[in-house]
Amino acid sequence: MFIIDYALRNKEGTKAAFAGIIGNIILTIFNISIGMISGSFALIAEGAHTLSDVATSIIAYIGFKIGQKPADAEHPLGHGRAEAISGLIIVIFLAFVAYEIITGAIDKLLFKELLEPPTYLAGVMAAIGIVANLIITKYQTKIGNSINSPAIIADAKHQKTDIFSCIAILISVIIAQFGYTFLDPLVGLIIGVFILKVAYNVGKDNINNIMGKIPSKDLINDIKRVATDIDGVYGVHNIKLNYFGSYATLALHVEVDPNLSLKESHDLIHYTQNQITKEIDIIQLVIAHACPFGEKYELKK
Repeated sequence: MFIIDYALRNKEGTKAAFAGIIGNIILTIFNISIGMISGSFALIAEGAHTLSDVATSIIAYIGFKIGQKPADAEHPLGHGRAEAISGLIIVIFLAFVAYEIITGAIDKLLFKELLEPPTYLAGVMAAIGIVANLIITKYQTKIGNSINSPAIIADAKHQKTDIFSCIAILISVIIAQFGYTFLDPLVGLIIGVFILKVAYNVGKDNINNIMGKIPSKDLINDIKRVATDIDGVYGVHNIKLNYFGSYATLALHVEVDPNLSLKESHDLIHYTQNQITKEIDIIQLVIAHACPFGEKYELKK
C-alpha cells in the first residue's frame, strides 16, 4: 500500500534521505581513516564508495523534494519524474567511483611491490560496516517502498552494495593474515565491478520510469476491476498509463449503454474517474472517454 498523504510522504522521505547522509558521513570518515592506518586498500576503496553514498543521498533528497512540488502551469502533471532523473545522476556517480576503484585495484595487483596484509583493525571496521549498512538499507528500503519513491529506492539499492563489500573485506582481511595479501586489492576490484552492476540496474529502472513503462500488469487488472464493478460500465479498453514513479495518470475508454443521455453518460464517466483515483492510490488523474457498448473498436498504434 502506497502512502499518498503528501505531508507524511515528505516527512518519511526526508527521514530516509538524512539517515543515509548522516550514516554515510560517519562511515566514510572511519573507513578511510582505519583503511590508511591498517593498510587496507579494500577498506579505503569502501571509504570512497561511502563518500559517493553521501553525494548520492543528497542527490536523491533533492530529486525527492523537487518531485514533491505540486503541478503548475508549466508542469500540469506535476514534477514526479525529477526523482527518476536524480536516480540517473546517481548512476553517473556510481560509474565514476567504480572506475576509480577498479583502476586503483588493478594498479595494486599488477604494478606494485610486495603487499603487506592489513591489520585486524580493518576487519573490525568491516564488521561494524556490515551492521551499519544493513540498518540503513533496511530503513531506506522500507520507507522507499511505502512512499513509492524511485529516488529513495535507488539510494537504498546503492547502500545495499556496501553490505556485500564489507563482508568481502572482512573475509579478505582474515585470509590475508595467512600470506594471501593479493586478496585485499582483489576485493577492491570486486567491489568496483559490483558497483558497476548496481549502476546498470539503477539506470535501467529509472530509464524505464522516464520512458513510462507500466510498473505492473496487476495495476491494469485493478483498473479493469474497479471500472467494471461500477453499475452501468460494461468494459474498458485502450488503457494508457503515464507513469511518473511515485504516481501515474491514466487515460482510457469506458464502454457504456449507447441509449444513455449525454448528461447520464457524463455523470457516469465522472463517477468512474473518481472511483479509480479513490481506490487505486498510485493513480492521481484519470481522463476517460465514453464509448457505446457493443461497438467494435480498432485501436490505432
